[in-house]
Amino acid sequence: MKRTLQAITVLLVFGVAKLPLEQRVTVEMRRLKMLDEPIRLGVGESIGQAGLAASLGGLRGLAACILQLRAHLEFTNVNWAKVDSLYKLVTRLQPRTPRYWEEASWHMAYNAASYYRYNQALKPALRERFFQDHVLRGVAILQEGLQVLPQNSRLWQKLAETHWHKTLDFKAAGDAYLQSDRNGGLNFTERFAGFAYARSSDPGAWKTGYAILKRYYDADKATPGLVQHLKMLEEKLGIPAVERIPDAPPEYPVQRR
Repeated sequence: MKRTLQAITVLLVFGVAKLPLEQRVTVEMRRLKMLDEPIRLGVGESIGQAGLAASLGGLRGLAACILQLRAHLEFTNVNWAKVDSLYKLVTRLQPRTPRYWEEASWHMAYNAASYYRYNQALKPALRERFFQDHVLRGVAILQEGLQVLPQNSRLWQKLAETHWHKTLDFKAAGDAYLQSDRNGGLNFTERFAGFAYARSSDPGAWKTGYAILKRYYDADKATPGLVQHLKMLEEKLGIPAVERIPDAPPEYPVQRR
């Protein structure tokens, strides 16, 4: 018994002695993005999830993959609440994997939202309400992911596309496209910011959009879409006739049903 107590005492002493070193190494690894921050689950989330996340350790990546597959199964079963809850846990386990944030948002803002909008079993008012709720949930997921990965150009682009196609908030779409461009996004993102600003109802955004598109036009990089949106902005901003571009608005063929 005496030897057991001595052994425990030695282990405790060595454990306390090496703790500061381990803490310094952990902080440095997190600074270099070699180790994720500890999972911070909200107070409202279940104790079972917290215990699972804490006990997985280095198996978090594997667990996230398994839960993603389970979420896909629930997607095929049209169980949107379960899809959302599973992806919430997946993104907690692997918060620095942008693909998980993107997939989680896509399921809510596109798949679930469209399912409710065209569900004839629901009353029209409920269809629209559920559509809007799930679109906003998809937006919230991307915003949460961008808190973890603020320099990820693709997440900014996906946020812009969701605003453009789903919320119809073109000012927010333009802002997100600009953030994507500033963080190394694809070469069309700045022009699309100008397009979005042209469609918005914000006069300040019109000026920003006009400056962007006019710069591309002056650099001989005009496309029919750029000319179309530039002409829209000339009208909205009241640009004098002598300062307007000479191009006529592009004519698009009418599609017959």
